[in-house]
Amino acid sequence: MSVAKVIEITSLSQKSFEDAVLQGVKRASKTIDNIEGAWIKEQKLQIKDGKVIGFRVNMNLTFILDE
Repeated sequence: MSVAKVIEITSLSQKSFEDAVLQGVKRASKTIDNIEGAWIKEQKLQIKDGKVIGFRVNMNLTFILDE
C-alpha cells in the first residue's frame, strides 16, 4: 500500500506559463522525492505599464511518501 501527500506551490517565470510549471517542478524535485503528478490550479499574469512581465502558476504536487 502506498500513501501520497499533496502540497501547493507557486512558481513564477518571465517567459511563459509552461516555463513556470517546469521551473516549479524542477525546484520542488530538489527537496521532494517521488513526485508523481501536478495539477495546475491557477494561472495569473503579472502586468506592468500595460505589458506582461510575468507568468505565475499555482499548482498542487502529489508525491508518494517513503515506507
